Amino acid sequence: MKEPKTIDVLLLILLGAIWGSAFFNIKIATYTYDPVTLVFLRVFFALVALGLYCLYKKIKILAFSNNWKMYAVVGLTNITIPFLLIAYGTNVVDSYLSAILMSTTPLSGTLLAHFFTKNEKLNIFKSAGVLIGFLGIVFLFFDKLVITESNLFYALVILCGSTFYVVGGILTLKFLKNEGNENVSTSTILWSLIFLLPFCLYQEPWQNLNPSLESTIALIYLGVFPTGVAWLLRFHILTKVGMVFQTQVAYLIPIFGVIFGYLIMDEQITWKVLASLIIIISGIYIVKRGNKGIKNR
Repeated sequence: MKEPKTIDVLLLILLGAIWGSAFFNIKIATYTYDPVTLVFLRVFFALVALGLYCLYKKIKILAFSNNWKMYAVVGLTNITIPFLLIAYGTNVVDSYLSAILMSTTPLSGTLLAHFFTKNEKLNIFKSAGVLIGFLGIVFLFFDKLVITESNLFYALVILCGSTFYVVGGILTLKFLKNEGNENVSTSTILWSLIFLLPFCLYQEPWQNLNPSLESTIALIYLGVFPTGVAWLLRFHILTKVGMVFQTQVAYLIPIFGVIFGYLIMDEQITWKVLASLIIIISGIYIVKRGNKGIKNR
């Protein structure tokens, strides 16, 4: 892959900003949408955006091919479950806290990949990175101004959501790696919508739904940008300058999440929050150094 140019760096920053902005928009959307309806509509708008893109590019969607079971499982573990858990948790905790908790995905991913993949084993660097990142989370949980008895459960729910992202990612790498990124994303989103539909119908949200304009705009934004456009941007960066450069977005997402939470949502940021953010990002950096060491052998 070629060396990243200035435009590639700017696009990476834009991708981090879009994904980082998802958390305060989830918070706004939960003001007048319940988590199930929120996630269903978010996935619906994402499917429309990606479906139109695939139609324009004449990309064949294999959601109902012979391999449909794996598309369905990945849709459930990589989209439906984590989206629901994140929406449920962010309904109670501050948006920036969701961003920081979700930034731990590379750490849990490194740990799970050791047990469920053949070429992603732990080494000294990666083990140290996971340990340091975990200490950052523990440090955050000791900040009683941010995590209290009333929202502790919801913070753990978000951490659980980040773990499901990892499970879905591992399944994708093991079983859908060569199926085409556009097809896999669109097919799994389609299956996610199928899983969400009966829950949405059971709740009959249209009977008590009284959405505000602010929440509706946030919801549409979530579907089109952090779920649809951001994926296309990620794919562009991935194909132009490679996986190693694209994964650096993991450092940017929690930073933007904290900035947006403070500036837009007027959320309280303590020194322990900033310290834990630095510790977690340091852990991610050390893990990535460990990955680099493996690739250079």
